[in-house]
Formats: sequence, C-alpha cells, structure tokens
Amino acid sequence: MDYKKELKQQFKEAPVDAGVYQIKNETNGKILVGSTKNLKTLNGIKFMLTNGTYTTHKELQEEWNHFGKDAFQFEVLEKLKKKDDPYFTEKEALLELEEKWLEELQPFGERGYNKN
Repeated sequence: MDYKKELKQQFKEAPVDAGVYQIKNETNGKILVGSTKNLKTLNGIKFMLTNGTYTTHKELQEEWNHFGKDAFQFEVLEKLKKKDDPYFTEKEALLELEEKWLEELQPFGERGYNKN
C-alpha cells in the first residue's frame, strides 16, 4: 500500500470524538459554546470564519472580521464519554453535555454569542 493510501486509511480508522467546545474572543471575553459529533469539524468552522462564510452566528462572524483570527481561541471543553449501554444515544448525551456547559458559562447577551 502506498503512503497516501495508508494515511487515508489511518484517518478513516481514527476514532471520532464528540464533545462540547467554546470559541472565545480574547479581546472582549465573549464566548460561543457549541457541540459536535466530530470535534475535527472545528477546523471547518475556523475555515468558514476566515472566509467570511460562517452564517450560524452572525455576530461572531462580524467580530471575527473586525478583530481578526488571532483574537479568538478554540477550546474543547469536554469530550463525550461513550457508553456500551444499549439505551445510550450519543445525540441526547451530547445535548445534555452542551446544556451543562451553557448553564455553567452563561454565554448569552453581553457575555457571549449564544442565543438564550
């Protein structure tokens, strides 16, 4: 197997982590709390913000354009611990985890980009 094919195979077999993340504006302290089934998608969010195409949170995009990418920090707050329980659903567990962090950090209004 050539090197490229081997790398692609390793990428496909790498475990996919779900979790909760925050994007923090270091200039004004505002944060966005979000969750994803695949934490690797954070690179996609960075890409969209850099290209001005992130439409999910317009205020975040506007401030990214104003302050620049160096003013923002991406951080994984918590990875979802998967269970071998037949009643475990990743989607519900991820939603509960996100709610926990939203409750703790309160990223609404002047404090963040999330909508209440």
